[in-house]
Amino acid sequence: MRPLARSMDRAIARRQDKRQRSALIVSSFGRTHMHPFHFALRRRSVLGLASRLAGVAAVAGLFGAGLALPFPAASAVGKPEPEEKIDATLKRLFGDRKIQDGASLMKLDTQLIAENGSLVPVKLEINVDPTSQKYVKAVYFIADKNRRPMSAKFNFSPALGRPTVETNVRLGETTQFRAIAEMSDGSLFEVKNEIKVTVGGCGG
Repeated sequence: MRPLARSMDRAIARRQDKRQRSALIVSSFGRTHMHPFHFALRRRSVLGLASRLAGVAAVAGLFGAGLALPFPAASAVGKPEPEEKIDATLKRLFGDRKIQDGASLMKLDTQLIAENGSLVPVKLEINVDPTSQKYVKAVYFIADKNRRPMSAKFNFSPALGRPTVETNVRLGETTQFRAIAEMSDGSLFEVKNEIKVTVGGCGG
């Protein structure tokens, strides 16, 4: 019986030692190796994060050489009122600052007729060479007749070069569509086109 008991004790000790070594081993280089189950969880977390980052990169790639990440309309200055009119929107965003004609600085490409107002492609190219003193700080897309006119805002840094913004917007009805560029010195420049909508996308 004694030899059998000693053999069982040794077997139990080996199993315990194996579990301890597989659960957590600190190498001579100071790195910690996790249990295979924990490593699998860690690996899935990393892969999930990588997938999300790839999605962000893919979205960012839509905005051309000048990286522009859109923010919801609610992120603009102040909170929009229900059924806010265009004059109130411009006042809320820009105060009493003068909005100048930006036709020499920007090109706005839009459809003449949008058959589906829920998905209207727009593209803005800005022909401004940025410097540390003056660059495009932000671009606002505004649809005059939408129940909430501001469609999107895009922020920039001078390191991005000449910004190009390309995205889709929703329009409830035929409207003037504006692109307003805010420079780092506070000056404002605007271009606008009329877009005729045959099927509304914002409840219009």
